Amino acid sequence: MKTGHPQLDGQGNLKHFLTIEGLSRALLVEILDRSEGFLGVTLQAVKKVPLCRGKVVANLFFETSTRTRTTFELAAKRLSADVLNLNISTSATAKGETLLDTLRNLEAMQVDMFVVRHPSSGAAHFIAAHAAPHVSVINAGDGRYSHPTQGMLDMLTIRRHKGDFANLRVAIVGDILHSRVARSQIAALNILGAAEVRVIGPRTLIPAFAEEALGVRVFHDLREGIRDVDVIIMLRLQRERMTNALLPSEHEYFQLYGLTAERLGVAHPEAIVMHPGPINRGVEIESQVADGPRSVILEQVTNGIAIRMAVMSMCIGTQNIAMQADGKTDGETNG
Repeated sequence: MKTGHPQLDGQGNLKHFLTIEGLSRALLVEILDRSEGFLGVTLQAVKKVPLCRGKVVANLFFETSTRTRTTFELAAKRLSADVLNLNISTSATAKGETLLDTLRNLEAMQVDMFVVRHPSSGAAHFIAAHAAPHVSVINAGDGRYSHPTQGMLDMLTIRRHKGDFANLRVAIVGDILHSRVARSQIAALNILGAAEVRVIGPRTLIPAFAEEALGVRVFHDLREGIRDVDVIIMLRLQRERMTNALLPSEHEYFQLYGLTAERLGVAHPEAIVMHPGPINRGVEIESQVADGPRSVILEQVTNGIAIRMAVMSMCIGTQNIAMQADGKTDGETNG
């Protein structure tokens, strides 16, 4: 079976994880189900499984990151892989080496997987298109386009609290225009069959034609937008991606769109509150809500490790299938 899909092999198995868009509901559910199993690894005395033993994972982060980079590293180590963390600011790339030359050198070191974060949209797709056939690429965030593992860890968090997606109303609040996280969340929610996805923010931070292009309902009033919803996802203002003055001030933004305990009262009484981090307290959300009983923000971080273990193990599993088909053993992977 030929899929013709840049992320899948000829049998429909996950080879790269570049974006949620275009993937099937069955594949997303498989990632969620596999992640549930990995959550139990953290409870073991030895927090490791041997699924990626002998494999090498290189973290290529061209943007700063705390949670994403460390959880990818921890996920790879829990799968028993060897991990390379490249410091881009001191690497040969900073001295003028092209991205492709850097990749070729890493491939010569027998790397099996690249985890890539890059400020340019499409960078992960570019690397996947030029990587050697035995190498998998995981997108850890590219420009405004996609952050698929963040989107999936948010889906895992929602499913663990709410079960089925079919009756859920989910509100995403803030800087939708610049947010790769929002795009991945919206794609996943629509594929998984959420009843309603709302985006809420000032007109300057909502993409044009969002309803048609993204499959969402648009609100510019926070109270109206979060009324009766089951899940509220707050987003960080992406100041580093704003090329014009899109907001009068952070103080005024909080007055209109900041989530407070009083405003949370119009949502469903059992609504959960999420944020992908880093949080700007007093800008997107007040501390009483961020640290309150309906916040699941720290659970999102924990679930991120399990999701990344699931995606990495699925891609490595696809590599192993290809090796077996070629009659190779693990020791001959990169020969």
